[in-house]
Amino acid sequence: MKKIKQYLVFLSSSLVSLTCLAEGIVNATQDGMLGLYQSSDITITTGQCTDCPIPPQARWYFKNELIAVPKPSVPMAGFSTTENAQQDILKTLDTKALPVLIWVGSHQIADDVAISSTGHMMTLDNGFEYKFNIVPKISTNLSYWDHSTLHFFHQRLVRARGELEGETFTARTVWPLDFTVNPQASLKPLAQNETLKTLVQFENGGAKSAYESRLLWERKPGIAKQSASKAVMAFMLNGAQGDDDEAHGGHFAVVTGRMEADGNPSRWLVNNFYNLASNSEKGIIAGVTPLDKYLMDLNNGQSFYRPSYMLVAVLKNDTLPQQYQAAINRVYHHFYRNDFVYDHSRDNCSGISIDTLRTLGWEIPTRGVESQLKATAAYFYVSATERSLTKGRAIYDYLNTETTLLFPAVAFDAIGNDLLNQANARLAMQQADSAFITKLRQDIEAIYFVRIPQIPSSRAYGLAPVYSFNQFMAQAPADRSQWKIVPVTPNPLPEDLKNGLALKLKKPSLVPWPVVLVLLGLFTLALLSLKRHIRH
Repeated sequence: MKKIKQYLVFLSSSLVSLTCLAEGIVNATQDGMLGLYQSSDITITTGQCTDCPIPPQARWYFKNELIAVPKPSVPMAGFSTTENAQQDILKTLDTKALPVLIWVGSHQIADDVAISSTGHMMTLDNGFEYKFNIVPKISTNLSYWDHSTLHFFHQRLVRARGELEGETFTARTVWPLDFTVNPQASLKPLAQNETLKTLVQFENGGAKSAYESRLLWERKPGIAKQSASKAVMAFMLNGAQGDDDEAHGGHFAVVTGRMEADGNPSRWLVNNFYNLASNSEKGIIAGVTPLDKYLMDLNNGQSFYRPSYMLVAVLKNDTLPQQYQAAINRVYHHFYRNDFVYDHSRDNCSGISIDTLRTLGWEIPTRGVESQLKATAAYFYVSATERSLTKGRAIYDYLNTETTLLFPAVAFDAIGNDLLNQANARLAMQQADSAFITKLRQDIEAIYFVRIPQIPSSRAYGLAPVYSFNQFMAQAPADRSQWKIVPVTPNPLPEDLKNGLALKLKKPSLVPWPVVLVLLGLFTLALLSLKRHIRH
């Protein structure tokens, strides 16, 4: 009889757990939308899968991570093995095809969760309680969840991604549900003394500021309040880190998704480009990832180590965000294959993103280079003082790269200002608009600016990102030996996984041609001087 009672208790507990999973905690494959895709079209697996359709290079980078891949019946974005990434996306794009993978990181999602003041329990909106736990800190991560983090999340309802094991939910991502793109916001356009740059630089970057969702523009009064279910294309800018002097430039990404009735953006998809050739100390891997994971992953979420800003364009149909997402899906194929590699001056998070937008037909105005003369002079100075042609070439490229490609903040500013100009149709019609621009002007219904403060933790607070090299140098310590630099370890793709364009990839010359011209000029002058000396 005792064993029967124990069995009945166990059976009852199991049924309750199943009910909770169905009602309060769901699998990531049952979470509605994932960007512009249905979550029911994906399967959760790891890069070690042997039967998933993704390329071996992508599997290698995500060998130990949970990823979402298309079901066998769902199309996956293709790519060309003979054309580079930007040439490839000029082809007809399959807007229904899913990315090669989406980095989800977790199996389950708990919504409308209240975390207890002790951090040991969580309560769902249906009243069920679970033990609450968080994933361990990555050993190389500089900071982590502390009492201030718990206090912040205890004050509000949250949405969490994690793993349910028995009666314990272990969270990897925690999203505050009051962080919404407010569909009921009143119109508040830029004032005469305001710019997008002043909004970003408000309160030194706003790491400690209040969360803000501000409606900057709407096509007609009240239309922003009718945004539910409409497609969005958003532009994410992350600020400078407070304890890494190599990261004052910030970070940039393009986001696609669909507006929810309550304005919750956590299911949108972020197209995040990072350096694949090194192991991030926070565990970041470049990839398409949900916005809640991108910002609020407890180890590698951007919001745990710097403030962020987002411009959100609400569009009346799906065409443009679908087109961008389909294009960038093809770019990721090339990126994982190492057909091109991440470069901090040219092919960085800003450059890859803005190049794709321009290839699609959005001629975002350029801002020029810092200075060709300064770049050449810096090459000689750094090469001599650091005794490294590699470092000399790096500083040359930084100073000689068009700034919308180089600086995330400049890319964000150029895109944002042009977006507002297109919405207001203020640009002179001096040449035929591209199909992309024509569609953009027709479809924009609302534009929001969103300020996302840094989540309190043991980490130092970040700052606004810099807009120029001079500002970068002013924000970092004058003595480079005093810079705080976070070391990383190499993570090269194995040679046996490289094929196609990756085998033809050439590194730029360590001596750029303007430097060669200067050296030839100096040599010529020296030779003429020597000849004159010999004559006399």
